[in-house]
Amino acid sequence: MSVSPLSDNKALVSASSPSTSPATLSLNTLSLNAPGVNLGAYINTISQIPILTPEQEKELAERYFYDGDVEAARELVLSHLRFVVHIARSYAGYGLPQGDLIQEGNVGLMKAVKRFDPTMGVRLVSFAVHWIKAEIHEFVIRNWRIVKVATTKAQRKLFFNLRSLKKSSRKLTLQEAEDIARDLNVTAAQVLEMEGRLTAYDASFEAQAEDDEEGRVAPVMYLEDNRFDPAREVEEADWEDHSNRALASAMGKLDDRSRTILKRRWLDDEKATLHELAAEYKVSAERIRQLEKNAMDKIRTAMSAG
Repeated sequence: MSVSPLSDNKALVSASSPSTSPATLSLNTLSLNAPGVNLGAYINTISQIPILTPEQEKELAERYFYDGDVEAARELVLSHLRFVVHIARSYAGYGLPQGDLIQEGNVGLMKAVKRFDPTMGVRLVSFAVHWIKAEIHEFVIRNWRIVKVATTKAQRKLFFNLRSLKKSSRKLTLQEAEDIARDLNVTAAQVLEMEGRLTAYDASFEAQAEDDEEGRVAPVMYLEDNRFDPAREVEEADWEDHSNRALASAMGKLDDRSRTILKRRWLDDEKATLHELAAEYKVSAERIRQLEKNAMDKIRTAMSAG
């Protein structure tokens, strides 16, 4: 079995169905699917992977840090998978698949192992928590809503803390918003804005079957159908007539050559090319282009003045 704990592949191990019979599993014979395949079997399997002692962890970390031993990195990742599950469960309230949250956390764990320095004097679990949460946060922000609800650092901080800081499910009062704003070092207006984003929902533009049951009106129902409005039809016809008269008047003010060039280039059914007109008038194609541009500028000026 080949495992690369340092890649960004969200499936840590891809193999046959997990074996769960022994009380503890040998990492050399471990068969483990990605959590999205069978979450229950995945959690049951990783719970049987032995937890490393501080001495074992230090020895493995040094082997990878100094010697680039990929097998040591693999053992570090596998022995901390249960910790990723523990963190991912705290994000269950966002309505995203638990298996996806775990896989994102596993990516963060692999990044942490890659960057872990055993000389820092801390356990890997303390170092990895930042990387695991960072990957899960990015996934939640990307997938929780069609429209992003948090794009700045302050908004992300609010997004992941506002629910726990609210004392009830009712709308925040101004005083409560000010208290939360003080705790998170943001403004009360930002707190109230994020609350509005969190309580909003993604609405389909077209009407859905459940809209009537839930008392919602699709945005398409607010649009007025003006296709057959007599007033609009008269207005459009009047505007078209005015534009045609203004164009004819502007064309009449051009010299014969400029008028012919515009007509041949834009109004005829079979439009002439710059080179065809250049050969006809015995000038360069660039000169025809300049004459065309000057004539168009005169047309625009005359029509806007009219």
